[in-house]
Amino acid sequence: MIDSRTFGSGIQGKNYLQLQSTRPRPEFSRLVGFILLDHFSLPSFTQALDTLVTANLLAAGTFATQTYSPTGAEVLSDLGIVIRPDGDYRAVEQARFDLLVVCGGLRTPLELDPRLKALLLRAAKQQVTLCGLWNGAWQLGQAGVLDGYRCAIHPEHRGAFSERVRGCKTSAESHVLDRDRLTAASPSGAFHLFLEWIGAQCGSALADGLVNILAFEESRFRQVNPTLKVQMTPPLREVVTLMEANIEEPLTIEQLCDYAGRSRRQVERLFREQLDTAPMRYYLELRITEGRRLLQHSTLSVLEVAVACGFTSVTHFSKRYSAYFGYPPSKERRLKY
Repeated sequence: MIDSRTFGSGIQGKNYLQLQSTRPRPEFSRLVGFILLDHFSLPSFTQALDTLVTANLLAAGTFATQTYSPTGAEVLSDLGIVIRPDGDYRAVEQARFDLLVVCGGLRTPLELDPRLKALLLRAAKQQVTLCGLWNGAWQLGQAGVLDGYRCAIHPEHRGAFSERVRGCKTSAESHVLDRDRLTAASPSGAFHLFLEWIGAQCGSALADGLVNILAFEESRFRQVNPTLKVQMTPPLREVVTLMEANIEEPLTIEQLCDYAGRSRRQVERLFREQLDTAPMRYYLELRITEGRRLLQHSTLSVLEVAVACGFTSVTHFSKRYSAYFGYPPSKERRLKY
């Protein structure tokens, strides 16, 4: 009988999609509503929406999304692209949201619609988490639902906002998650804001999976051990880069240490402190993960994949693969293009 194995924190996010079948499905979808104001920032909106949609690919049914405008009519974005919403403000009143997002933009009128103010006040009273993208924070602040909170708002409006909304402390950060208030001042800020919120709602494993798909370059060097709150330091990054560059012909631990100019003890400590695993186990999981990718995205045989990932025999590869994924590589789903 083959022992079941689980991927370490440094590799788990790369395999989240394949491992989702072993996780219980969420009991309910979290409803996220987007209120689209005239000339709203389309990049900010799509960054947020893409994060939620991708989360559903990794963990089916986690989020449901709806879009709204004041009258239900089409809304012109800042890029000149028209969006047809799902409903109007009356539909917002009838829904029960987990997160309600006000999407503004550089040219969005700053005057607060009384109907929107009423919606935001009602949502705050119902303890709905509220979010403002770009100058959507301006609308939240004018409605009085940011009093006592920190927030992020685009620099174009930050000075005026600070004068108008004295109860809120503005930040120069691109995004701020302060309890049940979320604000982002840019498209990039919107992505990181929703990534952080999803991590808080659903756990760091799902957030890591999202980073691996949507921001893979960042995923290599981001915070890798949430418990210890450390980042992959340059010495560890160098060893991991060596591993990634030598999948087909794996290096020994001695070779890795020699090329990185570190002692074995130092390398083992780096992996233990920052990735909570041993160097060679991380290396094995990296090769297994690459094997899964090759099986899914190529026509290579199992033998060819085993060789490409540095395994001396199909038997050894199959045994390791089955331990992590619960089925042999011959049963892996081949994706068609």
